Amino acid sequence: MTTPVLQRLKLPLGIQNLREIREGGHYYVDKSGMAVDLVEAGKYYFLSRPRRFGKSLLVDTLKELFEGNRALFTGLAAESRWDWSQRHPVIRISFAGSVSDPARLEERIHELIDENERRLGVQCTYRSVTGRFTELIRLAHERHGAPAVVLIDEYDKPILDRIAEPAQAERMREGLKELYESFKAVDEHLCFVFLTGVSKFSKVSLFSGLNNLTDITLDARWSALCGYTDEDIDTVFSPELPGLDRDEIRRWYNGYNWLGTGVYNPYDVLNLFWKRSFSPYWFETGTPSFLVKLLAERQIFSPDLTRMQSDFSLLSSFDVDLIEPEALLFQAGYLTIQSATPATPWEEPIYTLGYPNHEVEMALNRALLPAYGVPARQIATTALKIRQSLREADWIGLERQVRALFASIPSDWYRSNPLAGFEGHYASVFYSHFAALGLDVRVEDATSHGRIDMAVLYAGRVFLFEFKVVDRQASGAALQQIKDRGYADKYRARGEPIHLVGVEFGRAERNVVGFEVETIGC
Repeated sequence: MTTPVLQRLKLPLGIQNLREIREGGHYYVDKSGMAVDLVEAGKYYFLSRPRRFGKSLLVDTLKELFEGNRALFTGLAAESRWDWSQRHPVIRISFAGSVSDPARLEERIHELIDENERRLGVQCTYRSVTGRFTELIRLAHERHGAPAVVLIDEYDKPILDRIAEPAQAERMREGLKELYESFKAVDEHLCFVFLTGVSKFSKVSLFSGLNNLTDITLDARWSALCGYTDEDIDTVFSPELPGLDRDEIRRWYNGYNWLGTGVYNPYDVLNLFWKRSFSPYWFETGTPSFLVKLLAERQIFSPDLTRMQSDFSLLSSFDVDLIEPEALLFQAGYLTIQSATPATPWEEPIYTLGYPNHEVEMALNRALLPAYGVPARQIATTALKIRQSLREADWIGLERQVRALFASIPSDWYRSNPLAGFEGHYASVFYSHFAALGLDVRVEDATSHGRIDMAVLYAGRVFLFEFKVVDRQASGAALQQIKDRGYADKYRARGEPIHLVGVEFGRAERNVVGFEVETIGC
């Protein structure tokens, strides 16, 4: 169990070096016990986690363990469990720096091998990537009298940096494949191998020579190997909590799960404690332009992002020429596992994916709106007015703002975009805009009589929306469906006003042609 900290320490924001954290008076969430468990359980590992999740710090922790730097682990779980009399040479490779040109990749790999040669006191004679790397491992073993450890951080970054250009990404993949296929030839000189990155490329395309690599991405035992748990927030960071709403911290930043203990993204939490205000810190560090473009091209119905389903094969089927939206969303951290059906000897489990937290739902939907044709200035213009209309139950004002939202989409966008003929486009824009406002939005909300298209809980009121697309004039069918199916029954116990809102979109008009509201009960 993590030992509570009684005084405020420094926040390790952006620090991925264990020595700096431990010697510099920073908070540290002890993952050393789990690191020891990992080493004791096997030899070859692969772990996929989203960016800024503490993968590099984990790699550095493993390095310090194998190099026998006991002083850094004083008082930590590993101190009494690790054999400090045995030290191993550590070969560490990190592709954290950008390598934008495939022609430069081989040169960069040679530079990384050079750095490890100097640090380990060996000199390779071979000239190819495969030859030098295998020689490096063998010489390290011979020079230091113990099998080598290989730690590769951000193994996939050169590929991901060019993922929007398939031909270039494929060249990156082939260049890295030469490096990763080296391990099999020097197994007897290796003690431990650990690769980590954001995406999980198929073994066939990238790890064909490393068929004994154990993927622990969806192993419940290692779900919290990176990230902070609820207990960590309450104990390690307890001095930072006064003045902050604990439930809001959970709502904004908790919820990432890989079939075991759920975790927070460390980057979000540390920024919150530093700046003392809630904001989408993690999301803002990397604009998912390629992802947004992919979702638009595949005509993904944005409300479906709250409840996508997938099996293990689909979540793992990521490659340069095979990018499934579910796999990309999950591996990049925009969706997480909410539940899983039980596995059987003849069937894989089915995973239900959804947003991990408020930050991702709000920020991703805001990023999606321009892909759905809504100009950025219109998003900002209507935001405050829609909130005010909901708060005051101003239906004329709400209808005016919704119409303005759709009217702002340029006609040229409809002529040139594949989403123009997608009926789900209307509901996607409507839902994504409300989600981008940070409201409590629930789509396909199940009741005993059916599913509500969208429910919004805000300002002590309940808003139930039903959407229809019609050929010509409004029919009133949207509002009538809410009433006929008794959708409001689910919310009557809240004792709040319930507003039934039927919205009908016209195909020809490309805008709202029917907007009816009825208020029931209080």
